[in-house]
Amino acid sequence: MNVILLAAGYATRLYPLTLTRAKPLLPVAGKPMIEYVLDNLAPIEGVQHIYVATNAKFAAQFQEWADAYRAATTTAKPLDFTIVNDGSTDDSNKLGAIGDIHFVLTRHGVDDDLIVVAGDNLFDRSLENFGQCVRRRNAPVLAVYDVGSLEEVKKYNAITLDADGRITFFEEKPKNPTSTLTGIALYYYPRACLGLIRRYVEEGNNPDQPGRLVQWMYPRIPFYTWQVPGRWFDIGSKETLEEANRNFSAKAG
Repeated sequence: MNVILLAAGYATRLYPLTLTRAKPLLPVAGKPMIEYVLDNLAPIEGVQHIYVATNAKFAAQFQEWADAYRAATTTAKPLDFTIVNDGSTDDSNKLGAIGDIHFVLTRHGVDDDLIVVAGDNLFDRSLENFGQCVRRRNAPVLAVYDVGSLEEVKKYNAITLDADGRITFFEEKPKNPTSTLTGIALYYYPRACLGLIRRYVEEGNNPDQPGRLVQWMYPRIPFYTWQVPGRWFDIGSKETLEEANRNFSAKAG
C-alpha cells in the first residue's frame, strides 16, 4: 500500500507564516504538523512508501525535512519517502489536489492500493482502524467527521449514507446541508479503481478539491466511509493553527 500526502498548496490564508515555509512543515506543539499525520498513519499495516506531493517553491524544504526525519527514526523499518515536485510555482499554475494525485500516479508508475491524505489534516488518534476498515471493504473509502455545525459543513461537503456506510449523496460546498457529518481529506483507493482517477482527469474535470473526485466516483462504484475518532483539525487559518497548538500542547503536557 502506498500513500500520497498532499502538500502542494500555497496556504495564502496563513500569510505571512507560509510565505517562506510550507504549511505542513509549520510547527504544532513543537513539531511539524506533517509528523502528526505520519505518526497516525504509521500503525496501518502494509504501508510501504509515502509520496509527498509538493511544489517547486517548497520541494527542497520537504527533502531537507525528510532526510532529517529518516535520520531521527529509530524503528527497525522506517517509512520510505519520495518528495515529488509537481513543477508549480504559485496558485496561478498549480495542478490542484486531484491533479497532483494523477501526477504522482503517472510520474512514478504507482500501481497499488493507495491512501491519500492532506498534509494539513491533524488527527489526535491513530488511524490504524482506518487501515482495518479499508481492508474489510476492499473498495474506495472516505474518512468522515462530525463538525457539529451546519454552518461549518458549508465550508466542506454534505454527505448522506445508507445503513452500511455507503455514500448515497455527496455535494461539495453545499448551500443547504442537512447533516453535520462531512468528508475530510483522507481517502482510500484500491488498485482496481486507480484507472477511474486517470479517467476523471483525462475527461477534463476540475482537478482541485479532492472531494470532487468522490462526488464523481460514488455514482459509478460503491464508495464507503469511516468515521474519524477523537479530534480532527483542518489547519486552514491562524485560528485553527492556534487551537491545534493548544490541544496538542495540552496532550503533551
